[in-house]
Amino acid sequence: MGTYDDECVEVFLRNQSQLFREEVVSNLEEAEAFLEDCMAVVCQGLEEVKEYFEESGMDISEMDDQEIEEASEVFTLADGRYLIVEG
Repeated sequence: MGTYDDECVEVFLRNQSQLFREEVVSNLEEAEAFLEDCMAVVCQGLEEVKEYFEESGMDISEMDDQEIEEASEVFTLADGRYLIVEG
């Protein structure tokens, strides 16, 4: 796969319902294309997620780490990285 590794694409495909009410992709190729189209971001850790949100203008000052991890646009990857998909 291209820009996003297998882990990113598979996690998004499997968990897309946390962000969308209806299925937006049905296979790995569609999932990767969707991530590319919406310019999803891969962060190396929670601190990078916080930096991304702050730079995007999101006020996360009242959110604790767990709330940030549970945000609908944050997908937790098995290796400690995070995928941020804005719908």
